[in-house]
Amino acid sequence: QFLKQLGIHPDWQFVDVYGMEPELLSMVPRPVCAVLLLFPVTEKYETFRTEEEERIKAEGQDVKSSVYFMKQTINNACGTIGLIHAIANNRDKMNFETNSSLKKFLEDSLSMTPEERAKYLETYEAIRVTHESSAHEGQTETPSIDEKVDLHFIALVNVGGHLYELDGRKPFPINHGETTDDSFLEDAIEVCKKFMERDPEELRFNAIALSAA
Repeated sequence: QFLKQLGIHPDWQFVDVYGMEPELLSMVPRPVCAVLLLFPVTEKYETFRTEEEERIKAEGQDVKSSVYFMKQTINNACGTIGLIHAIANNRDKMNFETNSSLKKFLEDSLSMTPEERAKYLETYEAIRVTHESSAHEGQTETPSIDEKVDLHFIALVNVGGHLYELDGRKPFPINHGETTDDSFLEDAIEVCKKFMERDPEELRFNAIALSAA
């Protein structure tokens, strides 16, 4: 529904990944071009995130210039940013309606920096309104303000044979190594498993695949 509202033909769909075992992954329609992971932001995760950032700044990493990455400046818009990351890095595979608000956003923002893209999204009414209306339609009960629950979305994509983690809270994309179109879902799920292993007491993990309809 959300994709349709943004003017994308229904050749691709978001499907739930019901589990990380091979037989459950085999139920996900192929090809898969992106995986969104919803996970809890805990102290353990934040500690890891800081260490990972320091390590990458010290050691460096290879990130292709064709990776579309944007920062997150709007609170609670991680789902929208994850969706934009998923679509933007697969835009050659998508069929957009001529008046698609997302297509226009991507075309306008291609030459921008990650920070400029975030600022542009703040002013981009069409996507924000769609996000807000679909957030209210969602099945999950929104936590009350007092609850210190912080769930966050990231996107995992294959750009040029490398698996990238795209998270608007991080300063740059994270390169998780080589992947192929055929092995992408399994490779992305291995990255998801690492998130789960870092927080073994936590149960609030959810993976969604953008796969062929």
